[in-house]
Amino acid sequence: MGMLLQFLYVLFGVLISVVLVQAQDQSGYTEKTTSIFYISDAKFIDAGVSKSISPAEKSTHLQQLAYVRSFPSGERNCYRINVTSGTKYLIRATFFYGNYDGLNQPPQFDLHLGPNLWDTVSFPNASLSEISEIIYTPSLDYIHPCLVNKGQGAPFISTIELRTLKNASYVTASAESLAYYRRYDLGSITNLVYRYNYDVYDRIWVPHGFNQWTQLSSTLNHDIFQNDYKLPEVVMSTAATPINASAPFQFYWDPDNVNEKFYIYMHFNEVKILAENETRTFNIFMNGKLFYGPLTPGYLTKNIIYSTSALTGATRYLFSLAKTGTSTLPPIMNAMEIYKVIDFAQSETEQDDVDAITNIKNAYGVDRNWQGDPCGPVAYIWEGLNCSYDNTPRITSLNLSSSGLTGQILSFISELTMLQYLDLSNNSLSGSVPDFLTQLQSLKVLNLAKNNLTGPVPGGLVERSKQGSLSLRFASKIYLILNIVN
Repeated sequence: MGMLLQFLYVLFGVLISVVLVQAQDQSGYTEKTTSIFYISDAKFIDAGVSKSISPAEKSTHLQQLAYVRSFPSGERNCYRINVTSGTKYLIRATFFYGNYDGLNQPPQFDLHLGPNLWDTVSFPNASLSEISEIIYTPSLDYIHPCLVNKGQGAPFISTIELRTLKNASYVTASAESLAYYRRYDLGSITNLVYRYNYDVYDRIWVPHGFNQWTQLSSTLNHDIFQNDYKLPEVVMSTAATPINASAPFQFYWDPDNVNEKFYIYMHFNEVKILAENETRTFNIFMNGKLFYGPLTPGYLTKNIIYSTSALTGATRYLFSLAKTGTSTLPPIMNAMEIYKVIDFAQSETEQDDVDAITNIKNAYGVDRNWQGDPCGPVAYIWEGLNCSYDNTPRITSLNLSSSGLTGQILSFISELTMLQYLDLSNNSLSGSVPDFLTQLQSLKVLNLAKNNLTGPVPGGLVERSKQGSLSLRFASKIYLILNIVN
């Protein structure tokens, strides 16, 4: 049991789940409340220890929260999870402390996605769980969720969940990443929280009422909401409306600062069959200005109204849905989602470089805390690397001196095409100096001293050494052929 990872894919309308969870016995199980299957996370991370939450907490919580993966060592510990680049994902990380360490003192730590800060995780109450959720489109074919120790206790994690979304959903003006801010089932008449399998994307819908609202409901016996957003029927079959039929439907939120940017997605469905003399038409205003309208929600019909550009610059965002002069019925709203733009300004390291350095790490068994993005953030750049940051970060220096390397010089090194400095000295490397090192056209320093390498240095490297563009250091068993015959 333990650390959980979960993937959900929708293929031709059929839900296919591939789920990952760290388990003590490395076997899987099905969560009874959701029918989702969980397996081990062991192959996705090289660090951390599985810990059980306290027996008292375990007896009152779902099985997927019963264990955590804790990281008592290292500043940054990262998962590597394969994804499909260019595909939009909902990514959720859940943290439930459960006094797993017996200290009764929840830590505070940072959560990164690749080289960028995703969230700061803190716990106002030791018995509460914390959730960090984003909508994100990876540019590479993997992601690196990382936990960063800030000196305020060992980081830990309970679950990581990934779901593929339709790329046409949650559209933003500049393809920004969106952090969960609010998601409400406004018309709920049960006060239940709904998620999978009511929601195929496993979004968590929280009931939200107000003393000036009342609820309307209907019974939907077939799937009518299979648009790009795929809202659950149980959410869209109920709606909130003002108790005072003449009053507007209002809600607001106050940002922490005026520079924060938000996107709102409002979901509408008429839940009543209106009589011939009834109409429901309204305008949507934000801070007194027309946001959208007029809107006439259709019966059993999806209506999604969202901000086409980020909302910013206000100390309060007050939305008011006001019926038009010809409308006989007050406005309604079924559900609402608000997301905050998250700034992922730091580019991830070039994928070819990451793949190459990862292959080097695995093939040589490099015993260093090489986790997450190799070049970012700069504070956590991999030991022995230097990078350039002009556009996409590239690895320009690799120092594996005195790293206990054995075997031949790996061809993966030639895939670090921007290398300027390569130090493989003071190891137990054997065999000849490979010709593929001549492919490193930017290489300025090559140190192969104190190894068991034999034979000549390739002619291309010799020529560059003679021209002064490459500094060579080599062991006594390696020799230069200075007279090159074409």
